[in-house]
Amino acid sequence: MQDDRSTSGTLELLEQAEKLKIMGKHKEALEILEDLILDDPCNVSAIEEVADNELSLEQYDRAETAARQCIDLDDQSYTGHYILGFLACHREEWVPAVEHLKIANKLKSNNPEILRCLGWSLFNSKQVAQGIVTLERALNLDADNVLVLCDLGIAYLQTRNFTKSKTLFSHALSMDPSNTRAKECIEAVERLEKMVEGGK
Repeated sequence: MQDDRSTSGTLELLEQAEKLKIMGKHKEALEILEDLILDDPCNVSAIEEVADNELSLEQYDRAETAARQCIDLDDQSYTGHYILGFLACHREEWVPAVEHLKIANKLKSNNPEILRCLGWSLFNSKQVAQGIVTLERALNLDADNVLVLCDLGIAYLQTRNFTKSKTLFSHALSMDPSNTRAKECIEAVERLEKMVEGGK
């Protein structure tokens, strides 16, 4: 009976931490999670949540430490692999990024955020076609995701498909009119179009 009670208590605390995370109260979530880990240092779910919250706070070293700990305890932790892949992608270390994100995608397929990071990493590691296809899959799963729209828009911009690129950036701006990345990219597309036209 004791085990059941402690398990349900742990689940309640994890749910509480999840709600705080969704509300953007990452530090409060971390306090709950750190208490849980003190009681149970091998609680992979709690360590995954720590990694996720640290990532949101841009505490990248702490997020990486927690993600590595997740994988050491459970090599099937898609969150651990995703966070290591995301951080490698952030540092433009494309080979380890692709490696971790492929594992994360295998463990948790059809997740738009994993596919976005994987597609971007593939594209930047010179696997251009595979990168674009993967980003398109991410967009099919989450058509209004501004990050996916911008990443795919940049991929099409770099492969000189200006029409598709401009459509994606316009959609991103309709979703988030203050998005400076999308604004700058639309301007870049228009400049390149003029250069191409002028060169004909």
